[in-house]
Amino acid sequence: MEGTALHTSRRTVKNISMPPIIHWFRRDLRLGDNQALAAAAHAAGGAVIPLFILDDTLLRGRFASPARTDLLLASLRALDSELRNQGSQLIVRRGRPGEELRTLIAQSGATAVYWNRDYTPYAIARDSQIKAELRAAGLEVRSFKDAVIFELDEILTQAGQPYTVFTPYARRWRQRLAEIGSFPVATPSLSPLGDWPASLPLPTLAELGLPSHGVPLPPAGELAALQRLRAFINDTGLSRYAAQRDLMGVEGTSRLSPYLRLGMLGVRTVLRSALDQLEALSSPASPAAESIDRWISELIWRDFYTQILYHFPHVLRGAFRPEFDTLAWENDPGLFQAWQEGRTGYPIVDAAMRQLRQEGWMHNRARMIVASFLTKDLLVDWRWGERHFMQLLIDGDPASNNGGWQWAAGTGTDAQPYFRIFNPTSQGEKFDPTGSYVRRYLPELARVPDRFIHTPHLMPAADQVRAALRIGQDYPPPLVDHKQQRERALALYGAAKKGR
Repeated sequence: MEGTALHTSRRTVKNISMPPIIHWFRRDLRLGDNQALAAAAHAAGGAVIPLFILDDTLLRGRFASPARTDLLLASLRALDSELRNQGSQLIVRRGRPGEELRTLIAQSGATAVYWNRDYTPYAIARDSQIKAELRAAGLEVRSFKDAVIFELDEILTQAGQPYTVFTPYARRWRQRLAEIGSFPVATPSLSPLGDWPASLPLPTLAELGLPSHGVPLPPAGELAALQRLRAFINDTGLSRYAAQRDLMGVEGTSRLSPYLRLGMLGVRTVLRSALDQLEALSSPASPAAESIDRWISELIWRDFYTQILYHFPHVLRGAFRPEFDTLAWENDPGLFQAWQEGRTGYPIVDAAMRQLRQEGWMHNRARMIVASFLTKDLLVDWRWGERHFMQLLIDGDPASNNGGWQWAAGTGTDAQPYFRIFNPTSQGEKFDPTGSYVRRYLPELARVPDRFIHTPHLMPAADQVRAALRIGQDYPPPLVDHKQQRERALALYGAAKKGR
């Protein structure tokens, strides 16, 4: 790459007092509380070229998701609209990021490229290479922390090592937050540029070669994300979070995860909103305070799994604890397909899996239940489930999804011990006691009495007639016996622990 080639068309962008800076949008699709964008606008006097690159490596990767890509496209349309309100616009390119950046630099005369950091192995390798190439060509390149509160080496043990257990990590996280605080950055003012570099029109899924999905997407964009945040806080969702977060038939969670995943909402904005609510309470020991604290813990989990992925990138391919890479999974394709389609005969599992297929989202308690069931009852490799989730979830995040699956499978850092195995029936009885969640996603069980809603196969024939449900025809009996499978799982994990 020749340094001069990058600057042959410096006059293409006109009517500005200084050379522009390219802000490379990735998973920060918003104008407010955006560290790199704010820094670029400040450094360039508002002369910022907003860029998004459609990268086929990600669009067609093993975790590619049509629904999540569709939400991405909707988010980009919303971002472009917000930029146009400031006299700016989003430049869209498709190809290899390094090549597209060099082309845009040559076309625009930009002298710097700013972006916010991502932490997957692919992103780290990509960004390191691009940064080195552009700096060698005389460009200024700066990256910023934006997707998390604390990153990389900001939270370490006294020995200078990354934490691998959540509780001490969370304690230190809270200490650091009290020491330095965390506040959103203001929305920058962007200057209209004279002649804009060419932009591709945003494609459709079909134009990207991806299939349709049928999932109803949430409203996209920064304004929709902020509205969702305000609604959760103001409609008592936050103050009741601790009591409602595990009740699967209740809208007790924030549903902000898709917005955080694509960066339509800044994590500092979310944290600041929670802290403001906490500081406004008259009693620090109230149920509302407990709820807010529990919700903040979810943001800490998000940071925790991100730093685990950064420090231990092997978790994307295998167990965090290497002894569990030898687990002799049975991996029955028929059982896996029944799990995917919600046909296991365990209503709480089947309802959750059908919610995933219908909505591209699943309640967090349900995620733990179905992950435990796949690995401990069906004895299927957690990586099969991890990939299935990433292909369907509109909030699918490599770090959090991997961390959650390894927790449930007992193979990861801070994992659920392998000998603690969720009973899907008792989980349903505890967290969906009246069966409202089950009936919502399993309409064939709509008339089943509450006492049988989690064990419909135990209904006497007469009750089946009254419920218009024939076990074995309208709904399957349990695929496996949980008690028997629990013992088999214990033996499987025990053998791996002993190295057999």
